[in-house]
Amino acid sequence: MKLVGGAALGLATVLVLSSCGSTDSGGGNNTQASGGGQVTLKMVAADYGDGPGKPNSGETFWKGVVDEFQAANPNIKVEVQVINWNDIDKQVATMVQNGQVPDILQTGDYSGFVKDQLLYKVDEVLSPNVSGDMLQKFAEFGKVDGAAYGIPFVSSARALFYNKDLFEKAGIAEPPKTWDELKAAAEKLKKAGVTQPFGLPLGQEEAQAESFLWMLGNGGGYKDAGGKWAINSPQNIETFTYMKGLVDAGLTTPNPGTKDRKTVWEDFGAGKVGMVNGGPMSIPIFDAAGLKNYGVAPIPGKAGPLDTTLGVMDWIMAFNKNGHAAEIKKFFDFFYTGSAATKISDTYKLLPVTNGGIQKLSSDEKLKPFLDALPNASFYPFQDPKWAEVNPAIKQTIGGAVKDDPAKILGELQKTAEAAG
Repeated sequence: MKLVGGAALGLATVLVLSSCGSTDSGGGNNTQASGGGQVTLKMVAADYGDGPGKPNSGETFWKGVVDEFQAANPNIKVEVQVINWNDIDKQVATMVQNGQVPDILQTGDYSGFVKDQLLYKVDEVLSPNVSGDMLQKFAEFGKVDGAAYGIPFVSSARALFYNKDLFEKAGIAEPPKTWDELKAAAEKLKKAGVTQPFGLPLGQEEAQAESFLWMLGNGGGYKDAGGKWAINSPQNIETFTYMKGLVDAGLTTPNPGTKDRKTVWEDFGAGKVGMVNGGPMSIPIFDAAGLKNYGVAPIPGKAGPLDTTLGVMDWIMAFNKNGHAAEIKKFFDFFYTGSAATKISDTYKLLPVTNGGIQKLSSDEKLKPFLDALPNASFYPFQDPKWAEVNPAIKQTIGGAVKDDPAKILGELQKTAEAAG
């Protein structure tokens, strides 16, 4: 689960941010950079930028973080390998299988590593004052069986963006609050010549997010209130049947199952899309395209606006194989208490995961609707280790539920979830 579109890199971009120091990875005993010895932390991070060499790429961000950290901690070197979102999960799985486990991983999920006992607990690699400043509702999702392993890295929330100029052209007075109003607005937009009345990205980049937003609008979700998988619940089937009706009527992005959100957001920025679900990380894309006259509203549900939103977070975690808990703690404490966490929010319009960070951004009017929505957020079933297997299956196939029979596609995903693990 990622917050912002990754770079279109063909291969992993390896960024060696410092000269390699000697490190002892055998037996996990090298826990201190003492006596003048040098410890190298190996980190794998997801790319939040637009590609290698671009000003806002993940490479540039992490180089700044590491340079500042190493100036204060000369005995701890950090090597960062930045990998785009489409490849990172597969490449990390290969690393783990080959025994080439990093010390630090920053990506969209942590739970799959817990069952194999690969991760340090949070209290082993994060100081109490830092963990105490975390948004507790978010930090709770870093726990498996009561023990915390995942540390929230950045967060986000979602809302409906709408193009005010296109709404005026189509004679729409205000953003829709219900599905009926959404369909009526989409029909007016189509009649006014808008090629994509509603932007619907259900491609592999992040289909699980768009799907969840629609499920929430009908009282559904990936699990029921009792914690059982409910992907093919009657509510969800009804939801996707409604969505399929929009697609069949030509009121959405064509072939949604093949479209990633970054592409659809770029189309919204270009004035081709009337409405789209998005987050604060969408704003730089709209700004880059020159779109200024847009509004933000709660996401429409079947009977009214959502009283919740999709709370999204990416995670950072520490692997225990190399025994570098002390050095990792220094790096994590530096990241969360210094300027780095604020910089990533400023650069990519992502939201902080600490109370202190939220306070610093509270005066940003563009971010305010999302900051306000965070306390009432709903989340993916992160804590279930099966999510690591179910999530990729959803990304790959749920887009077919607006092309083929929704009950069939959701039923197959339900079987996958029940058989996973």
